[in-house]
Amino acid sequence: MSYASLMLHVRPGPEGAPLLAAAVDLARRLNATLIGVGAEMFPPVVFDTGYAYVEGEIYAALRETLERNLKTAHDAFHVATEGLAEPALWEAGLEQPAPAVARASRAADLIIAAAATGRVDPFREAPPTDLVMTAGRPVLVLASEGEPLAGERVVVAWKDTREARRALADALPLLERAKEVLVLEVCESDDVEAARIRAGDVARALERHGVAARPTACASHGDAGGEILQQARLFGADLIVAGAYGHSRLGEWIFGGVTRALLAQATTHLLLSH
Repeated sequence: MSYASLMLHVRPGPEGAPLLAAAVDLARRLNATLIGVGAEMFPPVVFDTGYAYVEGEIYAALRETLERNLKTAHDAFHVATEGLAEPALWEAGLEQPAPAVARASRAADLIIAAAATGRVDPFREAPPTDLVMTAGRPVLVLASEGEPLAGERVVVAWKDTREARRALADALPLLERAKEVLVLEVCESDDVEAARIRAGDVARALERHGVAARPTACASHGDAGGEILQQARLFGADLIVAGAYGHSRLGEWIFGGVTRALLAQATTHLLLSH
């Protein structure tokens, strides 16, 4: 089993280069088709000059800038993907990046996204949080300060929920390539024994797919996200697979504590499914 098609939002200029390089490397290793999405939009503009021709000139200048940015992104994508075995695909439009990628992801098995650092401009960037919650595809969030993804040692952050089951199935192509997988359930202190049984069931299911998996469980001590990250460090993992838990409120995504903690760190890559 493998991912046959990968997708990413391509930003123009140096700021988009690291994600593009990582996506090309993964597409090469998986022998997958890489699909680049160029998308950018300017925020709603209210003109109050009183002069229609001036307002028209401003709008035309903004549109020209966006089209130039999209061409720059396309050129960078074309150069970066020239050596891939499978032909790369491109599509572009004047729209917000996250909705554009979510719509286009019907053609992809996996979305690759950059971890959000600082304030995100939704008119120029595709926040991984939006992609995870709206695209209906697994999202590989590449850590901003991590080493290149090797995926040899992977932690599955297990929780007996729909989201975790979805993430486990979505991550199988990477889990099957890993040298060792740790199925980890972090729970309340009075639930550790039952958690070990659940993690064992998951590990055995993975073993039937040829995955070298072992189960474990530990108490959260009030910080489940921190405990997952600590166990991942001790295991030497550079990838954590987890379900994403959240909902929308007044147009803003509100996430659970574990999801927030995983997204806030900058050194371990994540594969998230909702």
